[in-house]
Amino acid sequence: MYVVDSSGWIEHFVDGPNASNYRKYIQDLSKVVTPTIVLYEVYKKIKRECTEEDALTAVALMQQSHVVPLDDSIALSAADISLKYSIPMADSVVYATAVENKCLLVTSDEHFRNLDKVKFIPKTA
Repeated sequence: MYVVDSSGWIEHFVDGPNASNYRKYIQDLSKVVTPTIVLYEVYKKIKRECTEEDALTAVALMQQSHVVPLDDSIALSAADISLKYSIPMADSVVYATAVENKCLLVTSDEHFRNLDKVKFIPKTA
């Protein structure tokens, strides 16, 4: 099981330089867990940089994965993670969701680079 961070989904949807590195984690959506905060981040960025239709299409695909809402358990875990690793709230929620669901987090976000259970994909130009 995988949590694909916003950076990976965006690479996929805009066919960025790392898109192929993320597609192998996204191709079987039954194995993907998506935190609701990732839906927010991807929708916002795609809508801002492309169109609302593109953003809605992206979210529709993401909703075929197992979407996990922010609940009290994940929220408290995220707060502890934020304090321990000094990472921002949204990133803490993503990581806490991955940990609670026993998933590998796949990302290009530097905040996660040295954390356990993370597949870090360096950004390419």
